[in-house]
Amino acid sequence: MLDSPASGGKTTAGSAGDVDLVGRDDDLTALRSFVDRARRAGGTLLLVGEPGVGKTALLGAAAGHAEEARTRILSASGTQFEAAHSFSALHQALHPLVEDLGGLSATHRRALGVALGIRAGSPPSLLMIANATLALLERVAASTAVLLIVDDLHWLDRASAMALAMVARRVPARVGLLAAYRSGEESFFDRAGLPVHEIRPLDDRAAMTLVAQRFPALVARVRRRLLDAAQGNPLALLELPLALTDRQKSGLGSLPDVLPLNRRLQAAFESRVSGLPAPTRRLLLLAALDGTGRLSTLAAGDAAFADLAPAERAGLVHVDERAGALAFHHPLTRSAVVDLSTLDERMRAHADLAERLAGRPERSAWHLAQATAGTNEAVAHRLEDAAYAIRSRGDAAGAVTALLRAADLSPVGAERSRRLAEAAYLGAVVTGDLRDVPRLLADARLGERERNRPLVAAVAAAHHLLLSGEGDIDTAHRLLAGAVEMQPTPYDGGDSTLVEALYTLGWVCYFGGRAELWKPFHTALAQLTPGVPELLALLAGTFDDPARTAAALLGRIDTAIAGLVTQADTVWSIRVGLSAMFVDRLTLCRTALSGILSEDRGAALTLSLHARTLLGLDQLMTGEWEDLRSLAEEHVELCRTHDYRLLECLGLYLLAMLGAARGERDTVKQLTDRMTMWATPRRAVLVLRIAAQAKLLDALGRGEYEEAYRQATAIAPVGELPAHVPHALWVIMDVVEAAVRTGRTGEAAAHVAAARACGVAEVSARLAMTVDAAAALIATEEQAPALFDSALAAAGGERWPFERARIALAYGERLRRDKATTRAREHLTSALDTFNRLGAHPWAARAAAELRATGLTVHRLPPAGPAALTPQQREIAELAAAGLTNKQIGERLFLSPRTISTHLYQIFPKLGITSRAALRDALADTGSAGRPARNG
Repeated sequence: MLDSPASGGKTTAGSAGDVDLVGRDDDLTALRSFVDRARRAGGTLLLVGEPGVGKTALLGAAAGHAEEARTRILSASGTQFEAAHSFSALHQALHPLVEDLGGLSATHRRALGVALGIRAGSPPSLLMIANATLALLERVAASTAVLLIVDDLHWLDRASAMALAMVARRVPARVGLLAAYRSGEESFFDRAGLPVHEIRPLDDRAAMTLVAQRFPALVARVRRRLLDAAQGNPLALLELPLALTDRQKSGLGSLPDVLPLNRRLQAAFESRVSGLPAPTRRLLLLAALDGTGRLSTLAAGDAAFADLAPAERAGLVHVDERAGALAFHHPLTRSAVVDLSTLDERMRAHADLAERLAGRPERSAWHLAQATAGTNEAVAHRLEDAAYAIRSRGDAAGAVTALLRAADLSPVGAERSRRLAEAAYLGAVVTGDLRDVPRLLADARLGERERNRPLVAAVAAAHHLLLSGEGDIDTAHRLLAGAVEMQPTPYDGGDSTLVEALYTLGWVCYFGGRAELWKPFHTALAQLTPGVPELLALLAGTFDDPARTAAALLGRIDTAIAGLVTQADTVWSIRVGLSAMFVDRLTLCRTALSGILSEDRGAALTLSLHARTLLGLDQLMTGEWEDLRSLAEEHVELCRTHDYRLLECLGLYLLAMLGAARGERDTVKQLTDRMTMWATPRRAVLVLRIAAQAKLLDALGRGEYEEAYRQATAIAPVGELPAHVPHALWVIMDVVEAAVRTGRTGEAAAHVAAARACGVAEVSARLAMTVDAAAALIATEEQAPALFDSALAAAGGERWPFERARIALAYGERLRRDKATTRAREHLTSALDTFNRLGAHPWAARAAAELRATGLTVHRLPPAGPAALTPQQREIAELAAAGLTNKQIGERLFLSPRTISTHLYQIFPKLGITSRAALRDALADTGSAGRPARNG
């Protein structure tokens, strides 16, 4: 049987046939165009729309169009009751290709075999599974184009969703991925930046046509009421009339009062299910709870088909006798079946399924657990074994679910405590869902022989929160601080788990950015015996209050950096780099940090991301901005792929700072908005501060000084370098300039005095340079030149070209106002040359304007507009302006899409634009920039 695609009812992908889709011409055109493009170049398209709007029907229509073009169709669908079974959706999609696995490499063959339960083995990473899937699809596509259709993304099991989200970003040529999900539902595809086509409700004319075709006997008054209630939702238009009696349809009986649409739909489904014979409902309940659709699991022989016939005649299910499978036409049907059952009926159904699935221990154990009331250690043991089997396949999220249920089934005692602690540990590492972790840890403390397990779980939970950001800073802090306080005192400095907990607690405090968070950390450090480990001490001294404590640690930090030459431990290298961050010694760590970038797989990925952040920060400060953009973009891409939301913010910060320096205002706003929207509800104050730093720099470059001052105060109070705000060291000159330019000379002087009082000039040459420059901004006419000269003469000052050029610009501005024109030109010219070389356009414009004010003629430097482009850049720009994607341009020029992206980011500032949409006009523009020329 086949529902009309207009109804939004579930159909088998590819079975749309020639049934007309009412009011969907534009949608069909878009989908057919995508299928045709994907047959050649590959691609991904997501359909999104409210429940019942017709997404599944349109998927079926797309499949029909693809089949006519002799495209191979693969399909999968998420189901609410199978979401706990790892890789179930991936198995659906790839099962028809099992015979093709033999053509893959041994690594890819093993990864997919283990993930799909075909073979045993150690759990592969999700990235490996995604790569294996891509290799398999590419192999099949070599002989025939492939269209992979995935319905109900929001109900995919987590493991399949993560793997397919990675696949969706990199589908090969001749492979299309067409997927659908409900509006308002989250999925791993949301953050991938994939093309989305919204399926909207039908307009009034199409809705009227659909109802008239399906229910011609409805009187006009009743039809109008249904149209008003359905609001263009096809499923509601077709299902609501089924809940009416014949008298109501004819207008002889009164219609029920107006109810919310969802309640009307649910009532329609429930009324259709409740009228079925008891044997039919029982089989439907088994099918709903099983989730696989295999008739062999539900019943045997012709009796099963006979009992299911009433449901098929009612249009609730489709039974494929040849395939031995049952499919619900809509997920609400499955929900209605379960909702209408009693607890006793559900428990009996689970017990039957456990017995019938005895040959599949994982699923059998799960159903047996659902059929068990109260505690039962034997069942708990079976489910725990199933959890470890699930974990071995790489799905720790599924293992967590099983362990939590096993703990519920366990009598109070050590076994229950052990299972709770293990569930907390695995759950936090994989999902970052911290809502239940404190309770689980509290319960786990009942197992006194497992004293260390709660600490292990707390470390894992907080660590994952910092990666994914799915929880919040305060929850992570409570979790860690509470777990540390549980340990016997004095704390053992040789306990690696405890020390790791303190590292993580310090990291939480750093991102939280508030004084009260640091108190438990310092209390714990004071109780460590025989003392605080060296790197922990260095990080504590540079992350908490570097303005006051870092100077005393410089010798020890330098010793640690020197030791990187012989240190093979990547964790050690990252922590040394972190200790060097606020004391301007990152350049000395580059060799060690660069060596970590090749470890973008598995457990080393987070270390690689930290290394990228540190290297990118050094490149930002040392003016290596083109390399920085490429590095930061790769960082953000990796974070999105692996759902590391907090570390993604650090990559966004680097890109925002680069955009601010180069005058890319729209880019800065977009990036900082993403940072602040994510960080605000999670109380990640550090992220808010670094977003404010980018907005501060952008405002200064544009001469919007009141806005700059407002952003400066968002970082820290002007006139202070407060503890727990280490980033205040990076904006000393910015804050003073914003204050001076807005007439707040008292606040500016107080800020310089605070920097002097803390002794930050002793920490590094860069800080000495910026403190002297800040002091020069508020100095008298007699004092200022000596301070500016001191700043520009700082040892190694050329290592920080942008900051040094800003100081030269400020000095030149001061000299011009003091009528020292010749010297002013010297410093302004130097500043302009540096700004032009870096592509710092607003700052170059400021320097050029000052030079013109001295009477100096300013010519073009470097050339701007199309003339500024290299031949290759010009070709890339023209192809992008013609509408080609990065992938298509790369294929034409034999370059990677990432290289094309990097070239475009170099092209945009040269053309004075910020988006592809402006390329066509910009390529016709001659443009100009400023270079000073000496008057003859």
